[in-house]
Amino acid sequence: MEINGVEIEDNFAEAFGIQVSRILITAATKKLALVAATEATGYGTSVIGCPAEAGIDGYVPPQDTPDGRPGYIIMICNMNKGKLDHELLERVGMCILTAATTAVFDWMDEPDEKLKTGQKLKFFGDGYEQTLDVEGRKIHSIPLMSGDFLVEAELGIKAGVAGGNFFILAENQPAGLLAADAAVDAIEAIPGAITPFPGGIVASGSKVGSNKYKFLGASTNEKMCVTLKDEVEGCEIPENVNGVYEIVIDGVNEEAVKAAMKAGIEAAVKISGIIQISAGNFGGNLGKYQIKLHELF
Repeated sequence: MEINGVEIEDNFAEAFGIQVSRILITAATKKLALVAATEATGYGTSVIGCPAEAGIDGYVPPQDTPDGRPGYIIMICNMNKGKLDHELLERVGMCILTAATTAVFDWMDEPDEKLKTGQKLKFFGDGYEQTLDVEGRKIHSIPLMSGDFLVEAELGIKAGVAGGNFFILAENQPAGLLAADAAVDAIEAIPGAITPFPGGIVASGSKVGSNKYKFLGASTNEKMCVTLKDEVEGCEIPENVNGVYEIVIDGVNEEAVKAAMKAGIEAAVKISGIIQISAGNFGGNLGKYQIKLHELF
């Protein structure tokens, strides 16, 4: 299969189940909301080493938020519900409550269950906290030096999908970067999906385990390293490819991940110098979701 002259390899992305939260952060200005969203999603690229996978899902204009202020939706993900509960409490408490003028609302459609994040955070008010009703939402108002911090009492979570991905194989690194950046921009328009790596682009695609160091849970994917093309047996990079980037996607469900992959690939193949689109998988040993590239189109 080809799209815009770029080969779409007959391959699949192997994704796995994860617990997902989706919250809305509002603030007095769009800039302040983005600052809080950025802080709250930091150190959230991969559960290989990070305590959560996290990212900004999208912007919400004032007319569509519960308090009439600009906001950003973020997603925080972990495979363990207890650990996700902990991450929500820490990231909302340390990164959003501490940010100027912010408020937090649950933004998960049809959650499987709800965590009492706001109910726990209210105690920061040291007895001066109050409970409000905002458009039918139970909100805790916590007095701060700068004013009150508002947080919804419960935040919804549900079973989602992590690790959706595709590889961009390019003639050179600049072309690959342009295509990856275009792909991330396109995915930003897909609700319920995030690209958790820095800038949405993965420079360090990995494999499970290690060939040499048994203490590693993951190590570099040497068969896709452009500088090892002449050294590695079984290299999977075509001779005319000298730049490879991966886009990893987490979503509230498989449909959101598929839509994001499709949008990202369609944007990437419009860039001159892209040779092939592929995907990463582990032979079905990592996760139950096999998202086949050809079936996206």
